[in-house]
Amino acid sequence: MLEVVRVPVLSDNYVWLIHDPASGDTVAVDPAVAEPVLDAAAQRGWTIGQIWNTHWHGDHVGGNAAIKAAAKDWGGCTITGPAAEAAKIGTLDRTVGEGDSVRIGDHVAQVMAVPAHTAGHIAYHLADDGIIFVGDTLFAMGCGRLFEGTAAQMFANMQRFAALPGDTTVYCAHEYTESNGRFALTVEPDNAALRARMESVEAARAQGEATVPTTIALERDTNIFMRARDVAELAQRRAAKDAA
Repeated sequence: MLEVVRVPVLSDNYVWLIHDPASGDTVAVDPAVAEPVLDAAAQRGWTIGQIWNTHWHGDHVGGNAAIKAAAKDWGGCTITGPAAEAAKIGTLDRTVGEGDSVRIGDHVAQVMAVPAHTAGHIAYHLADDGIIFVGDTLFAMGCGRLFEGTAAQMFANMQRFAALPGDTTVYCAHEYTESNGRFALTVEPDNAALRARMESVEAARAQGEATVPTTIALERDTNIFMRARDVAELAQRRAAKDAA
């Protein structure tokens, strides 16, 4: 079984550490900064041998260089990221795209191209482990802003995610759940699952607790972007959320 550890950084980012006890391998997913990520690994006796980036934004790649420099002490660190954004991520050692795979020990992650938030955004799906790292494409009760892509692309992404097994655990990169849920309630005020979820989210946040990871099943029931019936509806909801 893989171990996944949440490392909160900056104001609302989450970096994820994936550790395979069998091989001793550790991956950092989207390290915004280095020091707290290195500290979290060191506290557990882990050494980071890989970084997986989902897209080029600075709050997802900002720690790459410093982690790689630190990794010289334990044999190095390979940085993998989207081929379509290689020109914007100068630290990459390996570029990947749709259909490629990466590994941690014997565990295989398939790379999914999920453009919309950025033009070359990717996700890492470890199907046999029932987990997926989605960066800024899918959030708990939300989706990423359409900075470089289209509503049609995001709609396709949401449909693709929705088709995954419901018990798939979704690791996203920000603590946006409470604001996403509040907006979702303005769109689907009669959604009982959404109302119940927001009660638990608000209670968790009041205690300073994280609200992610989430699951595909939970998003199917409560995520208004995954629940959008067509591209036009998703586009309208995204525009309204941006303006909120």
